[in-house]
Formats: sequence, C-alpha cells, structure tokens
Amino acid sequence: MARVIGVGGIFFKSPDPAALREWYQKVLGLEPEQWGGAFFTPDSVAAIPGAGTVWSPFKAASGYFAPSSREFMINLMVDDMDEMIARCRANGVEVEEAPPQNGRFAHLVDPDGTKIELWGPAL
Repeated sequence: MARVIGVGGIFFKSPDPAALREWYQKVLGLEPEQWGGAFFTPDSVAAIPGAGTVWSPFKAASGYFAPSSREFMINLMVDDMDEMIARCRANGVEVEEAPPQNGRFAHLVDPDGTKIELWGPAL
C-alpha cells in the first residue's frame, strides 16, 4: 500500500523572496541552490541519533507559534545549537532558548514574521 515516507519540502510565499533567502543564508547558514531553494539530503542527519522530520497539526487556538500570527512554524534541525544561537545574535536576531525536551530548542522570528524553531537533536 502506498504511504507517505517523509516531507518533500517546505514551500511558502514571501513579499520579498530574494531578501528572505539572503536573511536565511546570512543568519542561519542555509545555502540556497541556484534555483532559489535549499536542498537537504538524508545523509546530513543520518549520523545523528534521534534526528528526523516531524509532521504535527496544532489546534487553531494554540499559542505555540506566538509571537507569529502565521498559521505555520518552521522547525529546522541544527548541528551546533550554541554556535547557531551565537550566529543569530551576532546578526541582531533575538533568540529565546526553550527548555530541553528531546534535544535543545531555540525560537526566533524571520523578517516575514514566521516563527522559526531551531532544534538540536538529543545525542
């Protein structure tokens, strides 16, 4: 029987995609391809136990995505939480660390107002 085997991508609209790509590259180290998006291969996380992709709907009244008013949040896995937090702060981005739970978490908001949750899987 056919089944979903993973998330194939995150696609969303932005008032200024070029500026947003530049912000993600500068602040979070995403390396966009020539076509404009970033491509992550499974081998980049295969060596990290417990790493994976989560699909999880939230109740409409959930406040978890605050302070963003968007209907979605992006969770990005990182390989070095301390370095990533320092990088964000060095670029003037406010970062709030969250209590550890299945790894480390930090929250920030991108220039379009989307909440970004950084996740460092528990090793």
